[in-house]
Amino acid sequence: MILKIFKAVWFVSLMAVLANLLYVYAGWPEQVLLYTSNGAGVEVGKEPLFYTSIAVITVFNLLVYLFSRRVTPSEVFRSWLHGQIITFNAFFIVALSFIGLYNSAEHFDYTRIGGIIYAAVGLVLVWALGWPVIWLWQNLMIKK
Repeated sequence: MILKIFKAVWFVSLMAVLANLLYVYAGWPEQVLLYTSNGAGVEVGKEPLFYTSIAVITVFNLLVYLFSRRVTPSEVFRSWLHGQIITFNAFFIVALSFIGLYNSAEHFDYTRIGGIIYAAVGLVLVWALGWPVIWLWQNLMIKK
């Protein structure tokens, strides 16, 4: 049952990350500024960044299909993997939104969004570290 819930939430998160990508793509300038340091910046073209983002999002979301029922019969692992991909999608939404805000003409205090970015990365890491804990818990419960 939990796997079905994670599948539904994964699908919604995939649609959300794609909608967010299209939204921020519409607002990007022709040369998207990714990073600045000491007056020098790293700029990337709008289209290469868009297609690279699509490729990265696709690769991460294809992991759900690579670990299908035939390859990984463990429903617990597949549930965890769906959750991990959901956290990656949440990170992609935050990262793409930040790039969009960074390149907008509005004056925005970027220091306040740092906590959200760190929270998204922390969520990915906490969920990733959750699998060894679940695996150990299951093995200890089976031995008892």
